[in-house]
Amino acid sequence: METVEMNSVSLKRPHSEDDVASADEIKRQKILEKPKAGNTSGQSIETVTEQPEDTKNEIIPNEESEEQEEEELEDSDEDGDPESFADMMKHGLTESDVGITKFVSSHKGFSGILKERYSDFVVHEIGKDGRVSHLDDFSVPVDDEDPSEETFTVLSDEDKQRLEELQLFKNKETSVAIEVIEDTKEKRTVIHQAVKSLFPGLETKTEDRDGKKYIIAYHAAGKKALANPRKHSWPKSRGSYCHFVLYKENKDTMDAINVLSKFLRVKPNIFSYMGTKDKRAITVQEIAVLRITAQRLAHLNKCLMNFKLGNFSYKNHPLKLGELQGNHFTVVLRNITGTDDQIEQAMHSLREIGFINYYGMQRFGTTAVPTYQIGRAILQNNWNEVMDLILKPRPGAEKGYLVKCREEWAKTKDPAAALKKLPVKRCVEGQLLRGLLKYGMKNIISAFGIIPRNNRLMYIHSYQSYVWNNMVSKRIEEYGLRAVPGDLILKGATAVHIEEGDVDNYTIHDVVMPLPGFDVIYPKHKIGEAYKEMLVADNLDINNMRHKIRDYSLSGAYRKIIIRPQNVNWEIVAYDDPKIPLFTTDLDKLEGKPLPVLPTDGKFRALKMEFSLPPSTYATMAIREVLKMDTSIKNQTQLNTTWLR
Repeated sequence: METVEMNSVSLKRPHSEDDVASADEIKRQKILEKPKAGNTSGQSIETVTEQPEDTKNEIIPNEESEEQEEEELEDSDEDGDPESFADMMKHGLTESDVGITKFVSSHKGFSGILKERYSDFVVHEIGKDGRVSHLDDFSVPVDDEDPSEETFTVLSDEDKQRLEELQLFKNKETSVAIEVIEDTKEKRTVIHQAVKSLFPGLETKTEDRDGKKYIIAYHAAGKKALANPRKHSWPKSRGSYCHFVLYKENKDTMDAINVLSKFLRVKPNIFSYMGTKDKRAITVQEIAVLRITAQRLAHLNKCLMNFKLGNFSYKNHPLKLGELQGNHFTVVLRNITGTDDQIEQAMHSLREIGFINYYGMQRFGTTAVPTYQIGRAILQNNWNEVMDLILKPRPGAEKGYLVKCREEWAKTKDPAAALKKLPVKRCVEGQLLRGLLKYGMKNIISAFGIIPRNNRLMYIHSYQSYVWNNMVSKRIEEYGLRAVPGDLILKGATAVHIEEGDVDNYTIHDVVMPLPGFDVIYPKHKIGEAYKEMLVADNLDINNMRHKIRDYSLSGAYRKIIIRPQNVNWEIVAYDDPKIPLFTTDLDKLEGKPLPVLPTDGKFRALKMEFSLPPSTYATMAIREVLKMDTSIKNQTQLNTTWLR
């Protein structure tokens, strides 16, 4: 998944602590810490393993998004005593737990703060044509076929409620009658248009009842009508898809689409997009929707919080996942401590060398049970362990109702009893419990299959990422930052090994490493063997990555080990007020909000940085390289929890 994943960060000087290595860590170290032969890398750039003493951070955990009506329930448990939260987060993961141990630059790290301000972390999608998405136009394309503005106001709230229940088959009524007050032909026409445009799948007719005119709404084509917007109502001259730019704050893409579909009263699957954007940011991206007018979409700007829609156009095609060049990031790091020279060195290194393309901490979950462990159990075909890992009680920060659900499960092993403790049923735990209730405890595979496919695959992809991170750290430890014989590079879509005679033709920026699978090859040096050893330690066979359930068969993929960001720019800004914005967003510009006047010699300094990254690359890992910080929640919440006060 394409990732925008920076949460609130407060970077502080760390305290020393003694951590007990987990079983996974011990097993991994046996593979990764074998004595190394003399350094033959010849690298001219220092690789740094240890975290500098003054560069740790604090990150507020990202939350899973639920439907709008569940958000209050989800958020109700967020507040609490800072010390108890920090204590609970001791059970989380550190970067080293998931193989993130190296830096490529030699500069000294420095501290800074990325506050819980969405305006300090902004993401603009870059389309396949290289165009950066911006929200800069609220106008609606002129179209004679569009209904009048009165269409959106002629129906009462009660009428809309009854029509929605009819549309969604929520009651036994076969029709809804709407009395025409102040009857005129024009008024009846507007009501007909309103019902048909706002409630796809319903048709209307006019009837006389007791001397009064009524508009009767009814289903035209059974339940299929809801999923398929009426073809006959869409002008042939207009493109079938309305493309628009979605500006959103504090919502991930799927959550945003669920909200839009709810307000439009349509199924979410008529929307398409090129990439998913995470919750903790302001993000700007292109969306396409089938046979919904720009006028209807623009009307949502009046009633939705944290969303704005604009830049409307009609086209004949939807959007496809992955059809983008990447994302452009604008990030403000506040209250920085580094000298101007340190900052210049760090940013030049980011621009010229780049950063290790690790999978970020978000890939592995925020609780004491990492997602990669569940993925490993799936690949091992150990379904009892899969069930146990998802449902068992765990230390750490979790919603109160999840804690109660887990306790009930541990006590009774009764899916129905555990489910009663869970008011939010859309979470993975609720879905698995419903599956166990339906299929029984002896058919865990089918029960697990109730979880949406993307969520299930997330677990095994997390395991692949865990292996990849560990192997890349070992690759850099063994051979440094230059291409060596036996490394892999891509020629087109095909991976080939670098031969001894060709090694001078390639740099570290050409080298890729495989995610394990049945359709990849491995390096022809020590790292190839390290892959096999790591999987053997996990009771897996690297030569047999096919699973008896096709969905869980891993074909593998290749990923560049070093990413050099494009369009890297930065400036140091002075300011006095920690709460003022330090740059303007698209929405600020549309609303004419001026940038606050900043002092030339303020109390604080901030680093404003911009850069572009390809898809599936973690911005957190780029910022980690600049600041030399550990991005794990575990390390940081123990250092300073004043953000919770």
